[in-house]
Amino acid sequence: MTTIDPTARVEDGAVIGEGTTIGPYCVIGRDVVIGANCKLIGHVHVMGYTAIGAGCTIYPFASLGGAPQSLGYRGEPTKLQIGEDCTVRESVTMNTGTVGGGGITRVGDRGYFMNCSHVGHDCQVGNDVIFATSATLGGHCEIGDFVFIGGLSAVHQFTRIGPQVMVGGVCGVRGDVIPFGLVNGQYAALEGLNIIGMKRRKFTRERLTKVRSFYQKLFDGPGVFSERLAAVQPMASEDQAIAEILQFIEAGKHRPLCLPSGRDAD
Repeated sequence: MTTIDPTARVEDGAVIGEGTTIGPYCVIGRDVVIGANCKLIGHVHVMGYTAIGAGCTIYPFASLGGAPQSLGYRGEPTKLQIGEDCTVRESVTMNTGTVGGGGITRVGDRGYFMNCSHVGHDCQVGNDVIFATSATLGGHCEIGDFVFIGGLSAVHQFTRIGPQVMVGGVCGVRGDVIPFGLVNGQYAALEGLNIIGMKRRKFTRERLTKVRSFYQKLFDGPGVFSERLAAVQPMASEDQAIAEILQFIEAGKHRPLCLPSGRDAD
């Protein structure tokens, strides 16, 4: 059965799923939809047009569905959508979208958001991500599946981070990070491939060898970047991961590519 603590405030119109527990002093707005078997431990504030999937656990002082932190926002009914089986720890904030950014902020399934992490307006966050303490996204970021963002790291607005990327702690990420990349440093630089993550995703030794060879030719080879990029295009047929990286680079729009330290895009 659904359980709502007598000290919680659930406005008329809110939809609370079967088996969900709303703990002490939670505040749930009228346009909120919370799925089945969620647990809001206490002092959780969910507002705006926010939908939370089944099986999520939300810890005290999380604030979900607040207005976007955008000077252009004029009170439009934009949305926040959170997937299933997410864990949202203490003082996490996630904002709704803006009209100019598509009107919705999306967070996928099975995400783990440690304390004080933040998802800005219009962000699109994939499945199975981990945001460490105080990991922060500016508006309009795109984050792929299985991404890990280290503690106290900040991602610039409009930045894309591809699937299976690992971002080290205390990083300022100002450029797009290729799928399977490993970035580190005060201003994030590409340090190689996320080999540990790739092994966890069942990459064979043969596949790792192919992708490593591609990476070395693209980022460590002689000549300017544009020449190296053209030279490795035929390698797309060798492995799906290589094709994914090349497609990601081709789709770049707002931000420059995050490159190894000392290498410039040209």
